Amino acid sequence: MGIATVKWIEGKQFIGIDSTRHSVVLSTPGEGIGIKPSDLLLIAVASCSAVDVVEILEKKRMPLTYFEISVNGEQDQAPPWTFRKIHVYYKVGGKNLTEKAVAQAIQLSEEKYCSVTATVRATAQITTDFEILEMGNLSG
Repeated sequence: MGIATVKWIEGKQFIGIDSTRHSVVLSTPGEGIGIKPSDLLLIAVASCSAVDVVEILEKKRMPLTYFEISVNGEQDQAPPWTFRKIHVYYKVGGKNLTEKAVAQAIQLSEEKYCSVTATVRATAQITTDFEILEMGNLSG
């Protein structure tokens, strides 16, 4: 069971605390101190999948030397600004990576393992794409 707490600091600034007592600062853009809650949702989609993809590729004996995910979300123009489209773009690097293995790892994460994606998929169309970086282009 997931348990999280959000505590008000001041103004429109908050601290989010997860079930393992780790925290993140949240705020509206005007406060200039924390992550926007809507961006945190995109980060949750990316990080949930990141854990899966890294683990799956390690099990396939294809450890990564570089991994980055960019997420773009399209929201409705009116409140409550629901996300309708989310695109997840993976950049991966490592020895012996194959397109088939990377695609399969992403698909398993998206369709089987990632609880965040499974939840968000009810309202947003989620698409993915990836790029395998050459070993010399791993600076990001």
